[in-house]
Amino acid sequence: MKKTLMPKFGLWTAVAMVVGIVIGSGIFFKADDVLVATGGSLPFALLAWVVGGLIMLVSVYAFSFAAARVLKSNGIIDYIEAGYGKRVGYYVGWFVSWIYYPSLVGVLAWVSGLYTTVLFNLAGGLDPANASSSWIFAAVYMVAAFVLNFLSPILSGKFQVSAMVIKLVPVSLVAIVGTIVGISNGVTAENFVTAAHVTAQASGSGLAVAVLATAFAYDGWSVALSINTELKDAKRNLPKALVIGSLIVMAAYILYNLGVAGVLANQQYADLGDGAVTLAVQRLFGPLAGTALTVFVIISCLGTLNGLTLAATRGLYSIAFRGKGLAPRLFVQVTDKSNTPLFSVIGGAVISIAWSVIWFGNFQGWWGGFMDISVLPIAILYGIFVAIYVWIMRDFKDVGIFKRYVIPSLAIIGSLYIVYAALQTPLFFNFLLICLFILSIGMFTEIYHIERDKAKARRAAELAMANKSGR
Repeated sequence: MKKTLMPKFGLWTAVAMVVGIVIGSGIFFKADDVLVATGGSLPFALLAWVVGGLIMLVSVYAFSFAAARVLKSNGIIDYIEAGYGKRVGYYVGWFVSWIYYPSLVGVLAWVSGLYTTVLFNLAGGLDPANASSSWIFAAVYMVAAFVLNFLSPILSGKFQVSAMVIKLVPVSLVAIVGTIVGISNGVTAENFVTAAHVTAQASGSGLAVAVLATAFAYDGWSVALSINTELKDAKRNLPKALVIGSLIVMAAYILYNLGVAGVLANQQYADLGDGAVTLAVQRLFGPLAGTALTVFVIISCLGTLNGLTLAATRGLYSIAFRGKGLAPRLFVQVTDKSNTPLFSVIGGAVISIAWSVIWFGNFQGWWGGFMDISVLPIAILYGIFVAIYVWIMRDFKDVGIFKRYVIPSLAIIGSLYIVYAALQTPLFFNFLLICLFILSIGMFTEIYHIERDKAKARRAAELAMANKSGR
């Protein structure tokens, strides 16, 4: 088996990863949460989407500077390594491989399964506590995503592009038609002045919490960094893909929310929750369109799942590529036929299943509250981003003041705001303890490798001395 992943993806595959992963379940799954978190106020909800979008844009722009310079095997890890050394890069790699990617894979597989339950009108509907069939669909989707990404990364990339186009159809239609209808019938204007009556969420409330919810919807752009070595002309195409994709996403989200506000009153949106978008589409385009929309939503979620799975399959490989982690000689192996890291794929699948069990426990009351792994890993990742922005300010001496200081400073402010928002959510510290436990496994693994290397060096020195004495 080989140990190198070859360039196989073009610019538009990378753009599709950004758009296709970011525009997924979040716009349908979190939009009502944003409205409720802001007290049912449409202006504040839109402000949350704007703030979240600006944080994403400034973060993407800052990352584009690093993406144009550093190219190795996983963007985020590469940048941390370049700025702070291999030891710190290893721990960040451990976090994204064991926590960030697989936890979101578990959530997205479940969301895809939940909407499939709605499509077939099975028991439970959008109620996660009672929709047992959604977990069966989730398992099928997760296995299928990992199998597809192992057997044919190129086919997976084509599916990513197709899913991007498909998912933009309902979002665009709701955004354009809903906005026009809302302006003409006065519903949009009414929603701007009349807030919904809402009860407090289990995940908290306030503008910061609302922005954190948008962070889930806007998340995914950094996942495109995981294929930097597999992207043709990556130093030119990756920065372009990040910026182009993020601009498309931000425009789509804000217009989509305005479109829904032109069809549903704030109170209806808050009361219907995840099912609000179906009613909005039915009012705009008729009853059959509601069913068609559900199909589009499922494809949209599967597109996001596919992109996250692609990153999850590379997680353990990116650590092993550096000669670190569990069994690096095993996880670094790449198949000749499909040019995919076989054992890294298997490992990513197993870890994703484990996080799915944690997510399942939320709806069974195992944790005594809601441990929202859909947003908490993202908040911690934004905390890690701060180190990358500091590195840009410290070392990028050949760029102007705007790129070296202004953009990274704004990105730091945005990242810290996301972290602050996470601190307002219940069970954040419980989740943090789980993360620290997982990272401690990585630490002991690293210590083992260090001590093993020292032992090898001692044996080599002793052998050299013995050979010298023998002469």
